[in-house]
Amino acid sequence: MARIEKRLTALEVQRSKQPGRYADGGGLYLEIDPTGGKRWLLRLQSNGRRRDFGLGGLAKVSLAEARDTADQYRRQIRQGIDPVAQKRAEASFTGVPTFRAAAEKFHAESLPTWRNAKHGAQVIKTLETYAYPGLGSMPVDQIREPHVRAALISIWLEKQETARRVRQRVTTVMDWARANGFCDVALDLRAKALQLPKQSRAVQHHKALGHGDLPQFLSSLKGYDSVSDTVRAALVFTILTATGSGEVRGACWDEVDIPGKVWAIPAARMKAGRDHRIPLAKPAVAILTSMLDKRSNATDLVFPGIGRRDRPLSDMSLTMLLRRLGANVTVHGFRSTFRDWVADQTAYPREVAEAALAHQIADKVERAYARTDYFDRRAALMRDWAEYCLGQETTS
Repeated sequence: MARIEKRLTALEVQRSKQPGRYADGGGLYLEIDPTGGKRWLLRLQSNGRRRDFGLGGLAKVSLAEARDTADQYRRQIRQGIDPVAQKRAEASFTGVPTFRAAAEKFHAESLPTWRNAKHGAQVIKTLETYAYPGLGSMPVDQIREPHVRAALISIWLEKQETARRVRQRVTTVMDWARANGFCDVALDLRAKALQLPKQSRAVQHHKALGHGDLPQFLSSLKGYDSVSDTVRAALVFTILTATGSGEVRGACWDEVDIPGKVWAIPAARMKAGRDHRIPLAKPAVAILTSMLDKRSNATDLVFPGIGRRDRPLSDMSLTMLLRRLGANVTVHGFRSTFRDWVADQTAYPREVAEAALAHQIADKVERAYARTDYFDRRAALMRDWAEYCLGQETTS
């Protein structure tokens, strides 16, 4: 497993005088200002953007303590928790909280009960994006139905599923505020009560490439020069592992075992909230090896962003690659391509294909007796898939 390189020593920290930043690895820096003041800075990726966290001055925080705090922050961010918001939420309220403060306190209390940390991160992210602009600074005891309607109406028809989730999450935060005695009015935030327009319920599936066209597509991708090697590698790795864009773009080196040919995605990064092991075929291992050769101490990400190696590739970078290739498909649609190929072209059982996609068995009784993740059979399946995709022998 890859480890964060610890470059600095305690003696170097004490003796360094020249103003600037001195990297310890994993985003941790000793920062020396022109006056000689020394402080710790941790630069990490959080909620899709780069964040700088001050960890305190050297006079109060030693190198070892800074590393411990940095490790704690990395774990929290990996779990979808904002360290700064967590501290703020843990502080005691004085008087009636704003909607933002109430939401962060509710989020901190509820996070352990949700199916995974990724879901928890999505909850607070949707509130930040759609509820905070209109409601965030308002004390919860002053919020009424018209305020919530105003926050929802602009996205109610344009982003229907997102809008429904925002409404449900605002409702939950306000219920929490009332239960804690911060307001005494029970709001009726049902869509009908808010007089929100009726939404359509049409289901839109991800556009997918037919499996018969996939080998030619990958051949074209290999010869396409107008793209960075990292973006190309990330897309091919996504296809070969039948995973989602988010799992690949967020992949870190401590998740992969190149000699063992396994990628172990932790539950916190999986939609189903369960650890997911993926057996890696030779071409997938080769991609990891090529990315390892380019690795720097600026990030633990396997597929770092272009020009900003401390943050993941953006989802749009993969989407734009597909558009430039003239492929009218989505990245997520390649999972459907994989599933159709298994059903049409192989004799692998349904449960093996579903396990490869990290899908949960729908029937509770059947699920209770399913004690295997079919790892060995999936290893053979992923080898066959890689051979089909690339048209080459992949047996080790």
